[in-house]
Amino acid sequence: MTSETITAAASGTWTLGDLEINRIGFGAMRLAQDGEAFDVDAVPGDRARAVGVLRRALELGVNHIDTAAFYFSRLRSANELINRALAPYPDDLVIVTKVGPGRDPSGEWLPHATPEQLRGQVEENLRQLGRDHLDVVNLRVVGTSSIAERFGALAELRQAGLIRHLGISNVTPEHLAEARAIAPVVCVQNQYGIGIRPEHDEFVRACGEQGVAFVPFYSIAAAGREAGARADAEAPEVLAVARAHGVSAAQVRLAWTLHRGPHVLAIPGTGNPGHLAANVAAGALRLSPEDLALLDALHRRGA
Repeated sequence: MTSETITAAASGTWTLGDLEINRIGFGAMRLAQDGEAFDVDAVPGDRARAVGVLRRALELGVNHIDTAAFYFSRLRSANELINRALAPYPDDLVIVTKVGPGRDPSGEWLPHATPEQLRGQVEENLRQLGRDHLDVVNLRVVGTSSIAERFGALAELRQAGLIRHLGISNVTPEHLAEARAIAPVVCVQNQYGIGIRPEHDEFVRACGEQGVAFVPFYSIAAAGREAGARADAEAPEVLAVARAHGVSAAQVRLAWTLHRGPHVLAIPGTGNPGHLAANVAAGALRLSPEDLALLDALHRRGA
C-alpha cells in the first residue's frame, strides 16, 4: 500500500447532520507542540511545519478537522494555526471543536465551564478560527452527572445560529439519551480502540443504530498508553496483521476502528507529514475476517 497515492476518500463518507465528510479526519491536539504528551509543559511545535501539515491534509482529501480553543502550547494555538493555514476555508471543510474544559493563559486547567461560561468558550473558538458559526461543537463531559443544563445552553446557541450541529464527548449512553431529548446529536467522541474500553462495544453499535457518528480518540494507542503508541510495547497480534499487509501497527489500529461500523470516524493527529500520509492511507486498509477475529479477541482481553 503506497501512502502517497491514497486520499481520505478511500475511507468512505459519513454525514454529520447535513455535512458530508470523509471518515478519516485530522485531530489538531498535537499541532501546537512537539512530542506526544499534551500538557502545560509541552514544547511549542514548529509553526511552518504545522501549517504545512494542515495544508497537506486537505490535499490528501481530509475535510474533517477536530480542534479546541484549549489546544495550545506556550507559543502556539491549534485554532490559530488552522486559521493561518486554511482560511479562507474550503466550502466542504468541516471544523469540529469542543467546549467544557478550559485553560488559563499559563496553560493550567480550569474547573469545568458553567452554562454561562460556555457561550464565552464558543465565542473564543469563533474568534480564533475566524468563523461566524461553528460547524459542530462537542460538549466535553467530566464525570457522570447530568449534562442537561450545559447541553441546553449549547442548544440555545445552536438556535441562535452560532453553532450548526452538536455533539458530546467523554460520555455514557445515559448522557446521549439525555442530550438527544434536548437537541439533535450528530456525534459522540469517546476514547476507544483495540483493547481500549471493550465494555463500550455495545455503545458504539447503539450510536450507529441511532444515526450518531462515533469518533474514537487515542485509537492508535494501546490500553494504558494515552500519549501514543510505542512500537516496543505493541501487541504481537497487531504486529502480525501489520506484517501481513505491509503496513504499520498504527495503521492497523486505525483500520480496525473504521471496521467497527460505517458510522465510526477517525481523527488521528500528528505534526509529522509522513505520519499524516500513513494515517490517511489507513482508510484504504481492508482487514480480512481472520484479521478481525484476531484483533477482536485481543480487544476483548483489554490488551
